[in-house]
Amino acid sequence: MKRRDFIKNSALASSVFFVPGFIKASDKGLFIPHSYKRLIVIQLAGGNDGLNSIVPFRNDIYYRNRPTLGVQRKDVLSINGELGFHKKLKPLKRLYDAGELSIINNVGYPNPDRSHFRSTDIWQTASAHDEVLTEGWIGKYLDHYAENAHGAIEIGNSLSMIMKGNDKSGIVTENARLLYRISEDPFFDHLIRTSGDAHLSEHNMGYLYQTMIDAKQSANYIHEKTSLYRSSMDYGKSKFGKQLKSIAEFINSGLDTRIYFASLQGFDTHAGQKVRQERLMSIYADSIEVLVKDLKANNRFDDTLILTFSEFGRRVAENAALGTDHGAANNVFVIGSKLKTPGLFNAAPNLSNLDDNGDLKYVVDFRSIYANILEDWLQVDKTKVLSTDMEGVNIV
Repeated sequence: MKRRDFIKNSALASSVFFVPGFIKASDKGLFIPHSYKRLIVIQLAGGNDGLNSIVPFRNDIYYRNRPTLGVQRKDVLSINGELGFHKKLKPLKRLYDAGELSIINNVGYPNPDRSHFRSTDIWQTASAHDEVLTEGWIGKYLDHYAENAHGAIEIGNSLSMIMKGNDKSGIVTENARLLYRISEDPFFDHLIRTSGDAHLSEHNMGYLYQTMIDAKQSANYIHEKTSLYRSSMDYGKSKFGKQLKSIAEFINSGLDTRIYFASLQGFDTHAGQKVRQERLMSIYADSIEVLVKDLKANNRFDDTLILTFSEFGRRVAENAALGTDHGAANNVFVIGSKLKTPGLFNAAPNLSNLDDNGDLKYVVDFRSIYANILEDWLQVDKTKVLSTDMEGVNIV
C-alpha cells in the first residue's frame, strides 16, 4: 500500500489527521506554559461583509454605494453614534457592553489577494502576499510547543492548512465519540499488526505505524477525558452550533488541548446577499453566545480567548445582483474576559480613501494580532511561529 492510497482510502483520514513521527510527552526540548490558556480560532469562510456587520450608519458614502444593501439605521445597534452592530449580531452587542469583545477594524495585509484560496492560505499560514508557505501557523505552534497529537483540534471533517505543521499537525474530528469509534476500527489494528508487511516500504511502514499509534493514544485519551461530561446547553440545530458544542465539551472536560479551530461556511455573497448574510450572522452570534455561557458556567471562560476572522471583506459598492464582490480589509472580533482593549480598538473604515478596486485599505496587519496572541496569551515565542518579527497589537 502506498502512503497516498492510505490517506485517500482510510476511514481514519476522512476524520482525523496525525503527523508522522513519535513526539512523546517525555521528549526533551518541548515547552508548555504553566498557565493553561486556550485559544479558539473561527473563520467566517467566503469573505464576510464587514461593513454590513459593523455598520457605518452615519456615513452617507456607505448608503450611496449601497442603495439597496445598506443596513437601515433602525436595524443598527449603535456603538458610538457612528458605528453599530447589525441587529442580527445582538448577542455580540451584549458581549461588547460587558467589556468582553474587541472589534479591530481595517484588518488585512499589503497587496491583498482577492482569491478565496490564496487569501485563506495567507491568513492560515501567516505569510506575506508574495510568500508561499506549506505549514499553517497553528501547525508551526504544534511543531515547537505541543507535546501530543491533540495539542490542537479542528472541529470538522477535513484538515485545514492552518493545522498542518512540518513535523506534526493537529487532529480533525467532529466530536470525541466519532474520533474514538474511528480509532477502534479494525483497520487500525490490522495496519499495526502488519507493519512489517513486505508490500510497505520502510518509509511508508514507519509513517503508517507511527500514525496509527499516535491516533490510538490521542483518541483514547480524549474519549476517556470527555466521557463523563456532556454539555446541557442548547446550541441549536446548525452545524456550526454543533461544532462549538464539541469545543465546549472538550474544554469543559479539562482536555489539555491549547488551540481549537472551526469555520462557518457560506459568506461568498455575490448575489442575494441580504437574506443569506443575515442568516449566517444569526447562526454565528447565537452560537458564540451559548459557547460563552457554557464556558462561564464551568469556570473556563477567563482562560479562553476567541478569535474570529474572514479571509477578506467585500467591495464597498453593491453589485447588480444585490450582492458584493471580493474586497480587502475587514473587521476582526476578539472575545474574552481579560482584554486589554475591549470595545472599538481603532477608528472606523475610511470610505473616502479606497484603493483602486474600490476596497477598504488595511491599517492593521493581521499578523500583528497573531503576534499579540502568541506572545501575550499563549506565552510563546512568536518568531518560531510567524515568518516575521512584527510587533503585536495590544488586545490581550
